[in-house]
Amino acid sequence: MKLHHVIEAQQFDLPTLNHLFNVTEEMERVVARGGINDFHSRLMATLFYEPSTRTRFSFEAAMHRLGGRVISTENAAEFSSVAKGETLEDTIRIVNGYVDVIVLRHNEVGAAKRAAAVSRVPIINAGDGAGQHPTQALLDLYTIRKEIGSIEGLKIAMVGDLAQGRTVRSLAYLLSKFKDVKMYFVAPPLLKMKADILDHLREHQTWFVEETMLDRVLPEVDVVYQTRVQKERFGDRIADYESCRDVYVISQASLQLMKPDAIIMHPLPRLGEISMEVDQDRRAAYFRQAQNGLFVRMALLATLLA
Repeated sequence: MKLHHVIEAQQFDLPTLNHLFNVTEEMERVVARGGINDFHSRLMATLFYEPSTRTRFSFEAAMHRLGGRVISTENAAEFSSVAKGETLEDTIRIVNGYVDVIVLRHNEVGAAKRAAAVSRVPIINAGDGAGQHPTQALLDLYTIRKEIGSIEGLKIAMVGDLAQGRTVRSLAYLLSKFKDVKMYFVAPPLLKMKADILDHLREHQTWFVEETMLDRVLPEVDVVYQTRVQKERFGDRIADYESCRDVYVISQASLQLMKPDAIIMHPLPRLGEISMEVDQDRRAAYFRQAQNGLFVRMALLATLLA
């Protein structure tokens, strides 16, 4: 399998996904054994211009579990030479001289592509503004396969902030590669899925429908992928944010409408869009989903650094 940079979900074909998930299963066993020391001479930089908990920690834990080492900044916009006006391209060129792989999170769409254009070492896109988050989509897909057993024939509801949600955009690209997948996009008009994703699905003859009423969809689907309405993406449009927040909330009543073997996913962090009472239901898969991020990112690093 040939991988160098990981920039967008579209670059993964089915053989690559199957290989990566086979390696991920092995990484679960590696973690159970306490990790390995195969990459003790390798160094990873996590270069984050936006806040993160799960993505940064899981990448760093993944590298440590593989036996490698990490250098990190969690606020590169403030605590790096960017504060002095250095371009992203120059920052990447400099960090290239220190490490074997760079994990980049940036607030601008397309930043990962810009970084990859000047980087000798692999760039992994850990989220670029409202663009994409391919490694989140990989762990989401792995979670679905592990929890449901199959991806072909899946019915999935993507709920909430679909216009600005990079996780749902990336996941939609990946799901379009599988047969007979049906996607239900549930969002208020201000936050509906953007045309580029819908055009891609039409081009690949992937079934989808746009909906505003969550309760209509819950009895139909195998996966409910809930997302947070992202206040930070609204800027000074506070009224728009307030009109969209808490429109869709997964509660005990929602569970009554869902299939008994369906699952609830969320890229996290959550605010009020999933009630905490739901956590006790076996269909609540979001914390298991986050755990899978460690294994998938171990597999990805091991593949890139092999």
